[in-house]
Amino acid sequence: MNSITDLWINNKELILGKSVQQIIAFCADGRLSDGNQSSQEFRRFLKNITSEMLSTYATECLEKKFDDSGLALQDVVNQIGSRIGFSVEDGLYRGRSNAIGFDGIWKTIDGYSLVVEVKTTDAYRINLDTISEYRTELCDLKKTTKNLSSILIIVGRQDTGDLEAQIRGSRHAWDIRLISIDSLVKLMLLRENLDDAKTMQQIAEILKPQEYTRLDKLIDVIFSTTKDVSPAVDFDEVEAEGNKHEKKIRFHPSNFHDECIDKIQKKLKIPLVKKSRSCFNSSDNSVSVICSISKTHGKSSSPKYWFAFHPYYEDFLKESSSSFMAYGCGSANDILLIPFVELKPLLPDLWTTEKEDRMYYHIVIHRKGDKFFLQVPKKDIMLDISDKKI
Repeated sequence: MNSITDLWINNKELILGKSVQQIIAFCADGRLSDGNQSSQEFRRFLKNITSEMLSTYATECLEKKFDDSGLALQDVVNQIGSRIGFSVEDGLYRGRSNAIGFDGIWKTIDGYSLVVEVKTTDAYRINLDTISEYRTELCDLKKTTKNLSSILIIVGRQDTGDLEAQIRGSRHAWDIRLISIDSLVKLMLLRENLDDAKTMQQIAEILKPQEYTRLDKLIDVIFSTTKDVSPAVDFDEVEAEGNKHEKKIRFHPSNFHDECIDKIQKKLKIPLVKKSRSCFNSSDNSVSVICSISKTHGKSSSPKYWFAFHPYYEDFLKESSSSFMAYGCGSANDILLIPFVELKPLLPDLWTTEKEDRMYYHIVIHRKGDKFFLQVPKKDIMLDISDKKI
């Protein structure tokens, strides 16, 4: 019998519209339990679905009580943490002796750890001493340290006044932060509309305990995020009057990423999960793709397409054993899929733009009839890349 993930990969229509309770019923014996096959299948499935589906499943776990709904919510929330950009270690569903009862550990790239506790409601008082002890035990095991860790309580409702008051009045007030699942989902969806790695790291900062007497750090996060969140854009080359070599850059909204990714998944025969506006990878991180799109420029007889390659793209791509740059030229009908190992040596010979806070390379692709050519200006060549069309 195929696993639920295999069904998702091969026949999405069969899965779409199914409730999270139905999804769990499809997994092995249909019950979630620590270490059993059903939980492993369910977690693998969550790694491959869209963020919108994760959001829907979180709502169902909260609003439609069923057996294992709290356990399923824990898995969904941990996957949301992964989509935000944390390295996630799943915790136990149910506490047991000689084991630490955390729901998850979320680690940032700089080694900071959030010890996560997921609650469906704050109707009952939470034993903050117990959660704090989980953190202490993790420190004793050298999984983290006091100065590089804190506690994040994630609750399934917005009205958390009683729990907030409990935290403020406790001796753990400076080590614990509280967030609703709704707000966590907003952070996940925000992350998907970003590409700047620095900004994504700043998003993680707001989940750490902060002292906001001075507001500069919070303003930095808001400003950087607002600056980076914008429609997908492409470049338009405009010759400045009187100097044909001087370039101005104008931006035009374009958005056919989803259509491109659908075709790329079929070509690579592997599902891809959206990590940011342009970055996608497989659930096991073996394959990564950056998908850039451009409107058509120039004359219809000899059109060209402009893209940017940012240095942080390479940081993302090098994490996978197989990585690609995908260029959507005008529409999803013309997609070029170039292995990054072939593109990387060409970067030093491309035009660049350098600004105070960022630098990027210009990828310029020309089409002549059915042929596509990558312009390599510093070598004054047009490289035929027609064989990369999918």
